[in-house]
Amino acid sequence: MSKSGYIPDNTNIHQSSGTPNLIYNTRDNVLFERNPENIAYKVTSTQLPAMIGGSFVDLFLTKGHMREPHWHPNAWELDVIVSGEAMISIVDPDTRKLHHYHAKPGDVVFIPMAWWHWIRPATDKLHLHLFFNNDQFESAEGSDTLRLTPPEVFEAAYGIDSKKVADAFSALKESVIIGPPDSSRIQPPISFKARKNVPR
Repeated sequence: MSKSGYIPDNTNIHQSSGTPNLIYNTRDNVLFERNPENIAYKVTSTQLPAMIGGSFVDLFLTKGHMREPHWHPNAWELDVIVSGEAMISIVDPDTRKLHHYHAKPGDVVFIPMAWWHWIRPATDKLHLHLFFNNDQFESAEGSDTLRLTPPEVFEAAYGIDSKKVADAFSALKESVIIGPPDSSRIQPPISFKARKNVPR
């Protein structure tokens, strides 16, 4: 596709070309599956060529799993809670503050482009719709950053023992996307406490 990005202009649809394909079943394109209850489906302009300027992810999570820390270098994200409750955490790079949003059905949480964030269920099951303002949005996963950075770099930059870093990240063999990577390593969920400077 020659055009993609932030502003939908539909220049690829011409009056003489007839109505383009305007329907797609999300279940036909799995973005990532940890197990049948922790799965993400994706729709972009690859599936719907007329959908210039936007894309969609249908995300399902269960307690004890999470959408790993990540950021999107070419799109903002709008999270809509369909069912269940979520703790959506975002690092503001300007103020250097961490914000936790306890989102319930009907709530939307906006994540600016390139802001570090992650999603955890606050209920047994969570269903979200994620919207992006780029029809070919990209994700930079925390697991990739950690596993691909040589341990010596952590020691040189932060004074952390490189052997301990190598050991700590040795379980990361691939992108995690929905974690944890091994169901036998699921830890009890963290209890999120409200902060004075954090809404809801």
